[in-house]
Amino acid sequence: MKKPMENLFSDSANKLKVSVIRELLKLTLKPEVISFAGGLPNPDAFPVQQIHEITPGVIGNTNALQYGTTEGVPELRGALKKRMATKNVKCEVENIQITSGSQQALDILGRILLNPNDLILTTCPTYLGAIQAFGFQDPRYELVDMDEHSVIVEDLEARLEDIYKRGDNKRLKFFYVTPTFHNPAGVTIPEKRRKEIMELCNTYDVLIIEDDPYGELRYRGKDQPLLKSLDTEDRVIYLSTFSKILVPGFRIAWMVAPTELVKKFVMAKQAVDLCTTTFTQYIGAEYLNKGHVDQHIEKIKEIYGRKMQIMLQSMAEYFPEEAEYAEPDGGMFVWVRLPEHINTIEIFPQVVEKNVAYVVGSAFYPNGKGLNTMRLNFTHPSDEKIEEGIKRLGNVLHQILEK
Repeated sequence: MKKPMENLFSDSANKLKVSVIRELLKLTLKPEVISFAGGLPNPDAFPVQQIHEITPGVIGNTNALQYGTTEGVPELRGALKKRMATKNVKCEVENIQITSGSQQALDILGRILLNPNDLILTTCPTYLGAIQAFGFQDPRYELVDMDEHSVIVEDLEARLEDIYKRGDNKRLKFFYVTPTFHNPAGVTIPEKRRKEIMELCNTYDVLIIEDDPYGELRYRGKDQPLLKSLDTEDRVIYLSTFSKILVPGFRIAWMVAPTELVKKFVMAKQAVDLCTTTFTQYIGAEYLNKGHVDQHIEKIKEIYGRKMQIMLQSMAEYFPEEAEYAEPDGGMFVWVRLPEHINTIEIFPQVVEKNVAYVVGSAFYPNGKGLNTMRLNFTHPSDEKIEEGIKRLGNVLHQILEK
């Protein structure tokens, strides 16, 4: 007699839970729904013509059609070394690892750094994909509070002091943070705080994972230095991706990390996929080497900057005063906080009835809090749908708060 399948699952697999977001988003599949839920780039921001021009030459290169090295093709890693230098990050090709999207980097870093019950320091809220990736290793979380400028340094220091006092420092593996245009909160750490964070992590000997998928997408304000550029002790693992500045379907991302960690990462990646797709890596290398990237980023910024302003202006016009939100300087999201008695999971069906959708904010909290929050994406919907969707959402929020 065949065993029930659930008896064969590993302990890690049995701990997996159905995503609340995925279940709620099934309600948004109707074409008439205006969705602010996904984190999707806009197809209008894809460099289609440049890809058309690059692809024939790549097809003619048989190396691009063959297996590649696990570390990534040398042409792309070399181009990325030059690009990182423009951001004041000095590294060697050996420090650069190509991954199948940043999500793979998070997954493999979890595999090689975490044991069950190890401790992760991160922001509250934090990126849902990181929670999912690290979750397979069954870690614990120490959460750092944020304000309109992201990480509150005093709270970070207090958390570190407490970790050491209770003897948990041996289980503390890293501080995971998105310093620029945080997902979901949209906020950015200013330079002074970045330097203070680096000083604290140096003092307490804490590894940092700097996740930077949106750093190129600044629509106003001044660029802030990467934590990696302030790293004097080689303790920052830097992650970034082509998904927002080329196309997400290519699944190309990269990591800059200490050589010893890259070597261990390669061993783990070999067990996962042998190598990231070589064909798209060669396209990415040509995209960089031909100098397309900076020119195209300006086009992306024009499109997304306009969309962000439309969303913020519409929120100012249609949202109730009780809805609090920070105005980001870039990225892809606006983070909304409603009065404590409002549960964005419970009101979601009422919102979808009006053919509009968001992501419930509680999914971004490892401790299950944030029930009164939501994340709104402005990059994917059309300009017209942004205004109409915010109007619909604002009307529902007014009705709920009036009750």
